[in-house]
Amino acid sequence: MVIHARRESGFFSGPEPRLFAHRGASARSPENTLESFRLARKAGAPYLELDVHLSVDGQVVVIHDNSISRTTGRRGRVERMTLAEIRRLDAGHEFTLDRGRSFPYRAQGLLIPTLEEVLEEFPEARITIEIKKTREGIGSAVLEVIRRCRAMERVLVASHEHEHLKEFRSLDGNVPTSFSKAEIREFLARLRGGVTDGYQAPGLALQVPEYFGLRRVTSVAFIEAAHRLGLEVHVWTVNEPVHMKRLLSWGVDGIMTDDPALAVASVAELAGVARTAAPPGSE
Repeated sequence: MVIHARRESGFFSGPEPRLFAHRGASARSPENTLESFRLARKAGAPYLELDVHLSVDGQVVVIHDNSISRTTGRRGRVERMTLAEIRRLDAGHEFTLDRGRSFPYRAQGLLIPTLEEVLEEFPEARITIEIKKTREGIGSAVLEVIRRCRAMERVLVASHEHEHLKEFRSLDGNVPTSFSKAEIREFLARLRGGVTDGYQAPGLALQVPEYFGLRRVTSVAFIEAAHRLGLEVHVWTVNEPVHMKRLLSWGVDGIMTDDPALAVASVAELAGVARTAAPPGSE
C-alpha cells in the first residue's frame, strides 16, 4: 500500500490548527444532522467530523450509533433498516440542553442525513468520515459516494475498525486515512520501545483521545514522534478552552470539539496573546 505525501490531498491544505466540528455543533444542536453541520460552519469551523453506517439497502447514512434509540427515541438497528425507514425517524427527538426539561428540536423535521447529502450541501468543507462497526461493504459504498460527489480532495476516512479501514485502503490509495485502533496501539508500542525507525505509517493522521481510560495517549513525545514521520495529530473530544490551549501549545495539529464556536474563539484568543507577546518588528 502506498502512502501519499500530505501535500497531495486538499484535505490538509485547510487552515491550521485544524478545528473539527465533532458530529457538527453537537453541543448546541442534534448531532450528525444537517442543522448541526450548518451551525458548525456558521461558527467558522473549516472541518467537519461525522460517522457513517450502512443501511440494509446499501445506503450510507450519517449517524454515530448502530442503534437508533439514543437520538431518535425509537428502537431498531441501522443495519437492519432501509433508508426509507430511517428517513421517517426524528433525529432531533432526544436532544436537550437542560437535562430533559425541554426538547427544542423535537418534531422540527430534522432527519438522519445521507453522506451524499452532507457532501453536496457543504462543498467547501473538509470532512473526516468515520466508518463505524457496521455491515460489510461499507468501504466500497463510502468510496462510491465520495467519487460521485467529487469529494476525493477534501475528505479523510477514519475508523476504529481495522478491517473496515483495510478494505477502504485496498479500494483506493489516493484518499487519506487515519489509523485504526490496532494501528494506534502498534504506534504507541513502537514509541514506548523506541523503535520508530523504518516504521511505515498506514495512514496520514493519528486521530486520538488524550487519554484512553487511565492510559495517556497524547503527549509531547507522541506528537513529536508523529511529526518526525510526517504525520498529523488530531485530538478528540476537547470541549474546555484550557485543554484546547494546552494541547495546541504542545503542537497538536487539530482539535475535535462538540462546540466549534468556543474552539474558534479560543484559537483566536491564543493567536492574539501570541501577537501581543511578540517583540516589535518580529512579524
